[in-house]
Amino acid sequence: MSFRSFVTGVVDSSVARSIFMRDGAKHSLVRRFVAGDQLSDALQAVGELAHDGTFAALDYLGENLRTDGEIGEAMTQYLDVIKAISTFYRTSYVSIKLSAIGLLVHEELARENLVRLLDWSRERGDVFIRVDMEGSDHTDQTLEIVRDLHQIYPGLGTVIQSYLRRSDKDLEQLIEEKIPVRLVKGAYAESPAIAYSLKQDVDRQFRKQMYSLLEDGVDPAIATHDPTIIHDARIFARRQNIPNERFSFELLMGVRRDIQKELRAAGYQVCIYVPYGAMWYPYFTRRLAERPANLGFFVKNLTKG
Repeated sequence: MSFRSFVTGVVDSSVARSIFMRDGAKHSLVRRFVAGDQLSDALQAVGELAHDGTFAALDYLGENLRTDGEIGEAMTQYLDVIKAISTFYRTSYVSIKLSAIGLLVHEELARENLVRLLDWSRERGDVFIRVDMEGSDHTDQTLEIVRDLHQIYPGLGTVIQSYLRRSDKDLEQLIEEKIPVRLVKGAYAESPAIAYSLKQDVDRQFRKQMYSLLEDGVDPAIATHDPTIIHDARIFARRQNIPNERFSFELLMGVRRDIQKELRAAGYQVCIYVPYGAMWYPYFTRRLAERPANLGFFVKNLTKG
């Protein structure tokens, strides 16, 4: 059993869930990774980041939604996020999962709902919207929708997961079509037939795609907490005379705050992913399972409970 599977099983146990759910998203450990239950909680976090010269990617937590009520609530939240960003935090943007707005019901429903959000964004001054990438089952649908709609809505971006074997070709097409890309390593359990599994292979792919994005991409976002890869990105940008304002580093809320601070001090654009919403527990579980050090935080807080 992998460390990730072990920690996920422990954190998702009935005992652990009851302890953390008792305080909800107000629990101190939860608040490290999740802004809170409500949009107002997320906006408070965004305001604190803006004060330090950092911008944010707001995401309403929830995916794989199927009912009209769930999808309707997600749409309401996204519309409210766009309104809030356009009013208070113009440098931030909204991150959207198509499976939260109807993709599992019908592709056309997700497309129609995304168009509605893009129209609302246009009315509010073209707030940037980035469509997140999900499991490989939805990669083709996601890219097709983004590429089609980007021709009408230039303020639309997406995500590429470097560990997928197809990503070199996908990234080449997105760069050619001038679609903004956030590059991530990938977090879903995929078959070795379609995804690299060894760290050295994933890191190699990430670096290669990162260099292509930095050189030829539109507003590329390098999303990693790996200090060696961040160092390599900085060296490459310096050698290629790529200005700091041409790209950004994206990091998760509550993860490697030391790197966030260092990058800001060095004059780089830094964006923090700020998640919120009542469906925070699965996201919280994934964060704890990512690094062995997080298990210590978990046990400490569990014994307090």
